[in-house]
Amino acid sequence: MAAPDRIRLIGGTGSPYTQKMVALLRYRHIPYSITWGDPGGTLDALGIDKPKPVFMPTFLFDDETGAVTAECDSTPIIRRLEAMYPGRSVLPADPALAFIDYLLEDFGDEWCTKYMFHYRWYPGEDADNAGTLLPLGFDVSMPEETLGQMKNWVAERQIGRLYVVGSNDTTAPVIDASYRRFLAAMEKHLANQHFMLGNRPGAGDFSIYGQFTQLVGFDPTPRAIAHEVSPRTVAWVDHLRDQSGIDPLDGDWMRLEDAPDSLRGLLEEIGRVYVPAQLANAKAVEAGEKTWEAEIDGATWTQQTFPYQAKCLKWTNERYRALSDVDRERVDAVLAGTGCEAMLL
Repeated sequence: MAAPDRIRLIGGTGSPYTQKMVALLRYRHIPYSITWGDPGGTLDALGIDKPKPVFMPTFLFDDETGAVTAECDSTPIIRRLEAMYPGRSVLPADPALAFIDYLLEDFGDEWCTKYMFHYRWYPGEDADNAGTLLPLGFDVSMPEETLGQMKNWVAERQIGRLYVVGSNDTTAPVIDASYRRFLAAMEKHLANQHFMLGNRPGAGDFSIYGQFTQLVGFDPTPRAIAHEVSPRTVAWVDHLRDQSGIDPLDGDWMRLEDAPDSLRGLLEEIGRVYVPAQLANAKAVEAGEKTWEAEIDGATWTQQTFPYQAKCLKWTNERYRALSDVDRERVDAVLAGTGCEAMLL
């Protein structure tokens, strides 16, 4: 089936995953039309069946019969777009390097979002900011009375959901320390090259970018921290917003064996915080437990169990096992001692 003239999607300006995918579409020169709004309401108005659950952004694809289907998981959508639109790929051709890119994308989507959600709703100043701006992101001309009602509703609902990502008084220092360490690692890494895996962006870049559009551009507390700890990351976010003008070459991907030492700093943060969370969550899912508890960075972390994140761990391992023996050895050499190897079961 021929690719459509334009990819259609629905999302929000304050959604990191929407920002991830819009920047990726720009970079890949894929024509798109975005509706800024609530996907659920828009799909109802269009008479299109909603995916379960509904997330931002939601993409609208034509299936084999011409019917429109709605999808909203960014990682498989990226792979679908690769098949639909050749050229300017965000997936390295080297399988071992592609696996490292996948680790970075998964970390951005599933752990960096904890930074984003925590800072957006845990500090009072940030919650007040988000409560005001998120409704206006859907309707900039919203009447003042309606805005006040929406602000209270959105803030109360989201603050009440902090437990979902594990944000509380005990874990707040852990999240803050992890965010600062990751920023420091980014500062060192970006001093060596323009993107995570060389001088062209991969899917991992866009995943991390999506979360950081909010952390350095929307929410006051993490924005101030980012400017203090990593001005290179702040500038990188500005650059990655629109990389439609670069002409990537195959040689712009780095050789995994030539990776700068700074890549290790990124991987060590994944191993330090995300890996123990993934392992504890997967164990809880297998046992049918609704919550899990683990020690992360010296603190007790308790949160709701997520079956989806257990699937993420499963998919990571499937990709790892699909590597050739040689490529698996190359990946193992890079991950050795970072802590990431513990989740490759």
